[in-house]
Amino acid sequence: MRNDTQPKSRKIRLGVSVGDINGIGLEVIMKTFSDSRIFDLCTPVVYASSNYAMAYQKAMEMKNFSFNFVRPNAKINPKRANLINCWEGDVQLNLGEETAEGGEYALKSLTAAVEALKKGEIDALVTAPINKHNIQSEEFKFPGHTEYLAKEFEGAEALMFMIADNLRIGVVTGHIPIADVASTISEEKILHKIEQINNSLKSDFNIRKPKIAVLGLNPHTGDKGVIGKEDDEIIIPTVKKAFDAGKLVYGPYSADSFFASDAFTKFDAVLAMYHDQGLIPFKTMSFNKGVNFTAGLSVVRTSPDHGTAYDLAGKNEAQESSFREAVYVACKLYKNRLEYSQLNENPLAISPPSAKKWHSKSK
Repeated sequence: MRNDTQPKSRKIRLGVSVGDINGIGLEVIMKTFSDSRIFDLCTPVVYASSNYAMAYQKAMEMKNFSFNFVRPNAKINPKRANLINCWEGDVQLNLGEETAEGGEYALKSLTAAVEALKKGEIDALVTAPINKHNIQSEEFKFPGHTEYLAKEFEGAEALMFMIADNLRIGVVTGHIPIADVASTISEEKILHKIEQINNSLKSDFNIRKPKIAVLGLNPHTGDKGVIGKEDDEIIIPTVKKAFDAGKLVYGPYSADSFFASDAFTKFDAVLAMYHDQGLIPFKTMSFNKGVNFTAGLSVVRTSPDHGTAYDLAGKNEAQESSFREAVYVACKLYKNRLEYSQLNENPLAISPPSAKKWHSKSK
């Protein structure tokens, strides 16, 4: 079982899965933890193998970095990047290529990290990118990390929440074909996502009265039924229902102009109807500094906003900025949740945290 009453004085134990072994995952991990200042914030625990790490490092000619290799259940070094062996033997490296082994060992790393998170051996998790094709197996039949983690921890639907300095975007429908989006959208699903965003903004971001914008589905939000009926028949009544229930929810807004103006800066979060509607503007404005946060779970998981980047693998050219930001955000969210939990357990004992911590950059 997890221990969510950790003393705030103890450093966060941050678990890291390496993703596809032939991608840039381990490269951005090593580059991030090459800066020893990060050990003042957290103690990294990477789940892979020493043989793989040394082979990868040799191939990359990264001579100014080393892991602290530890056995499972052994004591970790709080001033080093620790690596726990979760498989034995050598692995064939084919940097920049999609292989079956790339997915197999990505899953070994992920399952080891998730098991450690369940046991409370680590406090939060950062996942390096996987290849959604080669990781498919009898043990992993999911379109991505989000759905897998939802099953492992809650057995319910989680929220893909993309966050950057002044931008937070959630999506109603995640990793599904575009042809299925309209038929998947419902009042129940939209209300559930609004609830998840609202709860996350309060407990994870210390925002007491979140303001949420909802985007329409069709061009120009349907133009009163001329370009589709979903906005009039589903989205508008649902937004009103959420607002009438006491949430500061507004919309729907036409997606084509919403991000072209400063409209999004007036809200704490935006709910898009489908994956690309939210992630195209997010990555356009925040690429290499954005973070994917899985909201709605009892645990904190983040990841960088990029994929395996096979085209960069093995060239020592990958930028670690998004992965580094994912580390910072995971630690920040974990601390915020502890404060929020303690505050709600005994409201008179703790002064409420200031929302300015998260708004200082964006407001």
